[in-house]
Amino acid sequence: MRHNMKGRKLGTDKSHTKAMKKSLVGALFLNDRIKTIESRAKEIRPDVDKIITWAKRGDLHSRRLAIAALGDKELVREVFEKVAQGQFQDRQGGYTRIMKLGPRKGDNAPMVIMELVTEPVRKKKDESSAAPKKATPRRLGKKAAEKKAEETLANAVEATDEASAAAAEEQEKWEVAAAEDEVNEVVSEGYPVKEDVVEVAEELEEGAEAGEAEEKPAAKEASTQSKADEAEAAKEAEAAKESAEKAEAAKAKNIEAAEAQTALAGEKHK
Repeated sequence: MRHNMKGRKLGTDKSHTKAMKKSLVGALFLNDRIKTIESRAKEIRPDVDKIITWAKRGDLHSRRLAIAALGDKELVREVFEKVAQGQFQDRQGGYTRIMKLGPRKGDNAPMVIMELVTEPVRKKKDESSAAPKKATPRRLGKKAAEKKAEETLANAVEATDEASAAAAEEQEKWEVAAAEDEVNEVVSEGYPVKEDVVEVAEELEEGAEAGEAEEKPAAKEASTQSKADEAEAAKEAEAAKESAEKAEAAKAKNIEAAEAQTALAGEKHK
């Protein structure tokens, strides 16, 4: 029964365990790193910390305690000199590090590497110099969510209105260009416009002054020509009126389509 037995059971008797621990601690201070079993490394960790604490004190009593624990005066002198030079001055504990290597092949014992932590302690950065944390977005309430939804809907309606207005302007421009092309085609085919009619009338008046005999047939021809010109002008006016009506109808259709799009967007949003 293991009554009042402190420490791990390492498979040896008390004297053997004591000697083994002293040997491992001395090897660690001598080489700064050893390879051993995990249970043994964890068992000698308090002894290593005690010796370094005694070395920080640096008095005679602490030196004698370290010599009794290690059994080597020269090794104790080296440890005390390193600590006096400031090796562990900025570290308030945690003088050793254990790194696992995995199981051993023969008996499957967990192997580790134990070493002294000799690097200086890194101080934490000041909170003022650290970058400010990004504020986490808060959850919106019901009213805020409804307000945001209304804003997005209004923006969508404005965008659709602008798009419909742009489409109507494009359609109107296209209709006007088509009407101008039709008028140009009519003029290129040889049909006279109002200016040509005026010129013809002036020529007929000049011919009437030359002779009364020739005036009557020329006047009749001019009147018939002017009537034909007037009829053609009326036809052109009707065609322009029809094109304008078509443009207005297309504009109305575009407005109706835009209103339907906005209504559909509002239903989807709901």
